[in-house]
Amino acid sequence: MLAAISAATLTGTVGRPVSVEVHVSNGLPGFTIVGLPDAAVRESRDRVRAALLSSGLPWPLRRVTVNLAPSGVRKGGAGLDLAIAVGVLVATGELPPGCTEGLTFCGELGLNGSLRHVPGMIALADAAAPRGLVVPLGDAREASLVRGDGARGVSSLADLVRILRTGAAWPTIPAAVPSPPPPDLADLADVRGQALGRHALEVAAAGRHHVLMVGPPGSGKTMLAERLPGLLPTLTAEQSLVVTRVHSAAACLGPDGALVTRPPFRAPHHRASIVALVGGGSWSLRPGEISLATHGVLFLDEMGEFPVAALEALRQPLEEGVIRVSRAGGTVTFPAHFLLVAAMNPCPCGEGVFTGACACTAAARARYTRRLSAPLLDRFDLVVPLFRPDPDQLLDGPPGESTAVSAAKVAAARGRAAARAGGDPPLHPDGARLLASKLREGALTARGLHKVSRVARTVADLMGAEQVGEEHVCDALTLRTARSTVAP
Repeated sequence: MLAAISAATLTGTVGRPVSVEVHVSNGLPGFTIVGLPDAAVRESRDRVRAALLSSGLPWPLRRVTVNLAPSGVRKGGAGLDLAIAVGVLVATGELPPGCTEGLTFCGELGLNGSLRHVPGMIALADAAAPRGLVVPLGDAREASLVRGDGARGVSSLADLVRILRTGAAWPTIPAAVPSPPPPDLADLADVRGQALGRHALEVAAAGRHHVLMVGPPGSGKTMLAERLPGLLPTLTAEQSLVVTRVHSAAACLGPDGALVTRPPFRAPHHRASIVALVGGGSWSLRPGEISLATHGVLFLDEMGEFPVAALEALRQPLEEGVIRVSRAGGTVTFPAHFLLVAAMNPCPCGEGVFTGACACTAAARARYTRRLSAPLLDRFDLVVPLFRPDPDQLLDGPPGESTAVSAAKVAAARGRAAARAGGDPPLHPDGARLLASKLREGALTARGLHKVSRVARTVADLMGAEQVGEEHVCDALTLRTARSTVAP
């Protein structure tokens, strides 16, 4: 007999519908899966057999052939287990043929017949629309984020067979367990001094400007970067769904399956590989750190220690907001609309020109800064030098403005920019002359002119100005021309 069961597989962060065709015929007992399965799908033979026997269901001692259509799409993961098991039961007459009409099945089977979590459930639920979706009970709430009442959850294969045979009611999706309150974000009031660094954070948060902080160890670069997410607004409903989809595909979503509402903060180690940063893999293409930081902050601490190839891979997503990963098996596109914050020492010893105690040779400094190519450095809107704070500020200085105060300034600036509906505030003639002189001197490239203009508009919005004046352009140039401290 032949059975065709609807399922879905995950490709990157996108779900693709799959038809699981199961044919049971006379012949020597065997089990074959065709249709570009990966190792996890091929291993489903043993999981499905053990799950059926553990659930008190017979395993056919005949020839079983499973075809995963369309055959040109690679299928990965254990999420096809449930559809294969249901297909075998329908093809052998254990389930009535019409009981699976209008349903899509996604889930991994345990050897005892239980249903287990599958990564990327939001994307799989999208691929199943408009059909009903049957998933493990623990994944039902996540699937309901996009499918609403179309999601159905079961805890075991035996329960599913009972429901399909008798038409019994589907289990109620468990209510969300109240998550513990998220930890309080680090407060900017903890940072003493560093007026330029605090100002750069506000500008970066208000206008989504990439920022590079350069300074000796102990100058507060990491402290400032960790406090940037507190200045960003809460994610919109659309952004929240995009971020949750990416985290779900990467198996980074919390156990409650709730939407991500805060801007994510990702800080990969400087020894992270290029695949870990941009995504990919040999078979299953997974999102990397830059995609997990979508609509949030990607912090690269010790940027001068990252592999050159990994840093250069950031150039395209910084410009386009997406990352395209191509492998022999196909190409996937991941979202990569992130705010890049980087920190680095000026030289290998860390002192550089900031303290006058640098012990590095000129060749060592050149090798260190050469990791940042001019095109990559040109993509930073803000390059900020940071010095170690004065001891009096650390010991007896008053706390700076809190995150709440700075976040209010950022929100007001974003509101002014949104009110213009994409239009630009007028540029004062003095500001225009200053930009023109920098272009003629060769201090700015065409990309640099665009970025300085954007930063100047953001500074004007932060100050509540109606037009971009010369002082705003000077501020933007000051925040950018500090590139000389790390120029390769």
